[in-house]
Amino acid sequence: MTRFSGFTPNETFSQLPDGFFHLLKEIGDLAELKVTLYALWRVQHMEGSLHALREKDFEAGALGLDVQEMQLGLKKAVERGTLLRSTRGSNSVYFINSPRGRAAAEAFEKGERQASFESLAAPRQKPNIFKLYEENIGPLTPLIADTLKDAEMLYDTEWISDAIGLAVKNNKRNWKYIEAILKRWKDEGRAKKQDRRNDQEDSQQSVSRKIEQLRKRSGK
Repeated sequence: MTRFSGFTPNETFSQLPDGFFHLLKEIGDLAELKVTLYALWRVQHMEGSLHALREKDFEAGALGLDVQEMQLGLKKAVERGTLLRSTRGSNSVYFINSPRGRAAAEAFEKGERQASFESLAAPRQKPNIFKLYEENIGPLTPLIADTLKDAEMLYDTEWISDAIGLAVKNNKRNWKYIEAILKRWKDEGRAKKQDRRNDQEDSQQSVSRKIEQLRKRSGK
């Protein structure tokens, strides 16, 4: 057994429903326990409107299981009722048995929920802004950690990550500079601002091309 070195101070945490802990005394199969925990984590971190998993999304190797063990654990989780299996045509997906999951499962079976099964890929890992700050800006003090937590409530994680990157690029390694960037993006609309910048660049390039064409025609 490889000894675990411990959790880092920059860990992100996943929430578990209280009801899960009441099931611990009933779940005696390790594969079922692993599959259930994995589903709770994966679904919580999924993006998009359809928070569901296909069988192939339960990565047996990552769980320390072979495929048959994973499938058996998945079957037991469905029998117990922690997971819901919904089928539409030849496609089957698994939902967490929660109010949201039950409603989504019903809508899926009725065909009310249209979704591309390719969109049910593994959740994109979000940047750990605490680690990014510590590696690029400075020590992660309790005050800074609280500030970053508040920022996550206001801004997209990728925005914070990109703002940290800009601070490093411009050699302005402090939170006030990063926060100013975020506020400006929020107030002005980051996407719209980028579109305007792209339009300006395209316009400048077009003008440059026309000037170059005129020079060639005039022989200069």
